[in-house]
Amino acid sequence: MIRIMPRYLLALLLLLTAMQFVKAAPAASPSCSPLLSHTFPRLQDEAPQNLCQYQGKVILAVNTASFCGFTSQYEGLEKLYAKYKDRGLVVLGFPSNDFGQQEPGSNKEIADFCKNTYDVKFPMFAKSSVSGSNPNPLFKMLIAKTGTTPKWNFYKYLIDRNGNVVDAFSSMTKPTSSSITNQIEKLLGEKI
Repeated sequence: MIRIMPRYLLALLLLLTAMQFVKAAPAASPSCSPLLSHTFPRLQDEAPQNLCQYQGKVILAVNTASFCGFTSQYEGLEKLYAKYKDRGLVVLGFPSNDFGQQEPGSNKEIADFCKNTYDVKFPMFAKSSVSGSNPNPLFKMLIAKTGTTPKWNFYKYLIDRNGNVVDAFSSMTKPTSSSITNQIEKLLGEKI
């Protein structure tokens, strides 16, 4: 028995030494819904942003424009975001020049306008198309799932924590309207 013991100790020592060089496998991340499995450039610097980072949050996705009669809705969107972000809401802005050519500027010009005019802090993405024959991949899926295409700037889609589209709201519906806030409150109270 005395002769066998050193072999076990040697094997254990070798095993412990080898384990120092083995990295633990990364923890499995929660699965991302197909709706959020897209990457878009951030408005401010065009750094790629994967929407999966918002999985588990209630999302209000909005197509925006700087020179529209509804542009003042930035103020309501920012108020909504500030009020509910700590409870799990995120507003995602997608500038688009699809309607009335009301977003003609560059990404830098749009970012400066949003910051300087409305102090927008919610995530904004680079200008893209949200309607017509070639909408960006998120809006293409939003349109398919709701059967409704944005009719103008500041069209809104509400998405639950599981990445399912819950509702769509016209440009006429203000972000702080009870029809939107009541649904947000309900969705924020639901478990994933």
